[in-house]
Amino acid sequence: MQKHAASAKGQTRLQLQEEDARLQELQEASVEILPSCFKPSIQGSKTPTLHHSIHINLLDAIDSLFAQHGLSLSKLRGQGYDGASNMRGEFNGLKALILQENPYAMYIHCFAHQLQLVIVAVAKGNIIVSEFFVYVSMIVNLTGASCKRRDQLRQIEHDKIVTLLDSGDIISGKGKNQETSLARPGDTRWGSHYLTLLRLSSMWASVIGILGNIQDDATTSDNRGMARGLIDRMNDYEFVFALHLMKYLLGITNDLSLVLQQRDQNIVQAMSLIDTMKSQLQDFREEGWQIILDEVNNFCELNMIPVIDMEDSIAIRGNARRSRRGQTITNFHHYRVEIFYEVVDLIIQEMNNRFSEVSTELLSCIACLDPKSSFSQFNVQKLLRLADLYPEDFSSRDGARNLLACQVLGTREPSR
Repeated sequence: MQKHAASAKGQTRLQLQEEDARLQELQEASVEILPSCFKPSIQGSKTPTLHHSIHINLLDAIDSLFAQHGLSLSKLRGQGYDGASNMRGEFNGLKALILQENPYAMYIHCFAHQLQLVIVAVAKGNIIVSEFFVYVSMIVNLTGASCKRRDQLRQIEHDKIVTLLDSGDIISGKGKNQETSLARPGDTRWGSHYLTLLRLSSMWASVIGILGNIQDDATTSDNRGMARGLIDRMNDYEFVFALHLMKYLLGITNDLSLVLQQRDQNIVQAMSLIDTMKSQLQDFREEGWQIILDEVNNFCELNMIPVIDMEDSIAIRGNARRSRRGQTITNFHHYRVEIFYEVVDLIIQEMNNRFSEVSTELLSCIACLDPKSSFSQFNVQKLLRLADLYPEDFSSRDGARNLLACQVLGTREPSR
């Protein structure tokens, strides 16, 4: 046992030394790369930005790696990343730089990346939604900071469910009314934001109750003050509006997120869900305003939260100059234009960037080469379209059709 323990310790030290060596290499590389990012351009007309220079360095590094293995960027036929902004930028990102070098290196969304985390990150481009998620994290952290508070929240929720069951307002059944707690929204776990919002809305009164307990019984004035501030925020119409808007949007993308996270992905099904999701988002933009407004107003009335008048005027926020001039807008403009339309448009634009018509068509064409069930999805017309997308690789459409069709038919099992 002692020998095994000593051996394990030795391996751990070796791993730590290797990690330190890697970190040192990264630091040295950063010292070499970053100063060059600030050098003026050769033409002298403009100084490239730090991000643009980093993208060029990344492209050079990839090109060098390809060359070491006898490969070339000109032969690249696809690219996909985890959604990082420096990868998918339309103008300065690595994606765009590679497309400038090789227009056939078509971008495909990385299915392994958590789509709902992307939705949340994009929606945070709206300051109201960004602020909303900050408050949600504070609520989850404060109510779940200790086992005692989590137990109190479960007990309050349990008592509420028992009362509703006794009054007949809800019914019992398998899988219904289970005791639960708020899910912590994490940036590394799929779907956690959606689950958090679902539970927050369903456990609303219980969360208010535990925050009230913290306000009265917390040992520190900071926690008492934070609890009071969060209660005030939850009783604010704007917070409730952001909650229902994001819950609805994440719900639209939920089915697609589930499919994209499967180990054995069905590309055809995924492409169909992408088209459905895009249509749902567009329909929601055109017709969803009244749906959200009715849901928010009903929720506020049920939880005794003041409902605002959409025709009332409010001071413009976020612009000190315009605020000093006394400029105002209506609540209707603030909620419909500055929140609803802006957030939905951000997400629609992101989905169009990630799942462009060319990329979805490309995946659909490639799916017909799936060898499962003896190439049961084989489709000659899709193969011809694939040849059109990559004209450099096929001398003629007929040649592509004959070549690929013969290869596929030759691999099929003989009929019995």
